[in-house]
Amino acid sequence: MVRKLHGDSVKAQIVEEVVQESSQAVFAETQLRPAMQPQIVVREYDAGGDLEFTMEFEVLPEIAVGEIEGIVLEKLMVAQDEGAVEETLRRIADQQKRFEAAEGRVAEAGDAVLIDFVGKIDGDAFEGGTGKDVQLVLGSGQFIPGFEDQLIGVKAGDERAVGVNFPDDYQVAYLKGRPAVFDVTVKEVRTAAAVELDDALAKNLGLESLEQLKEFISTDLGRQHEALTRTYMKRKLLDHLHATHDFPVPDAMVEAEFAQIWQQLERETVDNPEERATMENERDEYRAIAVRRVRLGLLLSQIGQANGVDVTPQEMAQLIWQEAQRYPAKQRQQVVEFFQQNAAASAQLRAPLYEEKVVDFILGKANISERAVSLEALQAAIDSEDAAPPPVEDAKPAQGPQEEGRGCSRCGGGHGR
Repeated sequence: MVRKLHGDSVKAQIVEEVVQESSQAVFAETQLRPAMQPQIVVREYDAGGDLEFTMEFEVLPEIAVGEIEGIVLEKLMVAQDEGAVEETLRRIADQQKRFEAAEGRVAEAGDAVLIDFVGKIDGDAFEGGTGKDVQLVLGSGQFIPGFEDQLIGVKAGDERAVGVNFPDDYQVAYLKGRPAVFDVTVKEVRTAAAVELDDALAKNLGLESLEQLKEFISTDLGRQHEALTRTYMKRKLLDHLHATHDFPVPDAMVEAEFAQIWQQLERETVDNPEERATMENERDEYRAIAVRRVRLGLLLSQIGQANGVDVTPQEMAQLIWQEAQRYPAKQRQQVVEFFQQNAAASAQLRAPLYEEKVVDFILGKANISERAVSLEALQAAIDSEDAAPPPVEDAKPAQGPQEEGRGCSRCGGGHGR
């Protein structure tokens, strides 16, 4: 009875376990490293007899790592600018502005209006085009281009028909490029009360003093500048590694990587035929990006393994804890247990940190010179690397069986272009 009820499922489980164990034994014995999960076909199996199966897979290439000592790189440094701190402080103050109703005032740029509106196309109201008691700051760019300009000069009690054209790249497909008329009723015109740059502003933000707020802003700007500096230097390092290492990469890994990139591009251009056509014309260039990603991923993994770079259990526990914080409190323990019990998910979480540690290892051996530049110059230097077609930084390329990861299939990184 047991055999009748459960025999097939038990047989499948046993076959899977035997195939897994024996295939791993083959890899260990032959020192072959599969690039992707092997394709396995069971050819013969009889109860009480032998199990025979075939495996088909591409192997990872032998990688000769070039010299990584003394790679010449330039670190572009942004000097701290007191003017940037003051500008950020004033922007924060503007965000804290409170608007108060002003009797009899004619609305000017910078004022706010409290409005009701109904949007119509061809005389019919359309879904999502109605609002009540909406506060709109004139000149903020919050609404469709041209909408706010037509409310300059209104006063409380006015009614106005505002004609606009939805942009061609508007996020709602059926509204793209279409003309519309909004029937607007102005309920109040409001002016902004001045916000003083003082301790009271800081306390409203949970800090003790204006000086502490300035220190916080300065520190935050410094972190932003350092992140941009690292982005530029890391990209230059990856460019150097790619230019000095040329080895064949497994076709299956490239195809899987390219498929991930292409799927993301298709999602991003689903409502834009012109961008889709451009994308199709640049297919070969995106495939070249996939080749670069795979090659750099394999190379970084090889460098890291050869030099003992690893993610410690403490670092892994910290990553899992940080990931768990993204979920409601009652789910966090389940998230922790999920990563502790799921090796593939854990490796995916580990991969970005592993790449950063390998990059840090190489940078620690590099010959780095420093040059002070403006923030604009640093940003321009980064942007200049993004010639069309741009890298697909948010793609999650395919994952091989050895180092599953977010990003490149070998170490999880995007590796620039």
